[in-house]
Amino acid sequence: MKYQAVLFDLLTALLDSWSLWNRGAGSDAIGLAWRTRYLKLAYQAGPYRPCEDIIREAAQAEGLPAARAEELIRRWSELEPWPETYAVLRALLERLSVAVVTNSSKVLATRALAALGVPVPIVVTAEDAGFYKSHPQPYRLALQRLGCEPASTLFVAGSPGDVAGAAAVGMPVFWHNRRGLSAAPLQAAPRHECDSLWPLLELV
Repeated sequence: MKYQAVLFDLLTALLDSWSLWNRGAGSDAIGLAWRTRYLKLAYQAGPYRPCEDIIREAAQAEGLPAARAEELIRRWSELEPWPETYAVLRALLERLSVAVVTNSSKVLATRALAALGVPVPIVVTAEDAGFYKSHPQPYRLALQRLGCEPASTLFVAGSPGDVAGAAAVGMPVFWHNRRGLSAAPLQAAPRHECDSLWPLLELV
């Protein structure tokens, strides 16, 4: 099937946010625990409240000093794209509509987007939508701004929660499973799964 649009998660599908969290935590294991706690709190947040506060709460819950959270927030602009992100985005933008939806504040999203090196015309943050993914509203707002139906929009997920959230609103899902995460937590199966973004160019 050919698609009219591609909608990306930002912080894991296009950017290597894992490494930034690990550096901020001081180790890979602690970084993973902190990031996992953050995602759980965001998914349970209900109506939007600042993601910076959730980062701080997750750090406290994992026993990290408050200074670690402040440092992570300050270093948000150090996020780095996956090696093929730039080339794949440029190629897709020449073919069809592209958008990003992210569990982020507007301020942090602006910093993260700058790291891509490619301007993305449509960006929806959790702050814009009033809810965090995997609530349906961020996905629906992105689809509205794209002017596309869910079935004709390929969603590129970076985490298991996004696979289920995007599928629930009717989008086919490409899971960019860069870290080889277990499929066990998935509540819906992605249509495609790969550890690289390159196959997107064959799908669209």
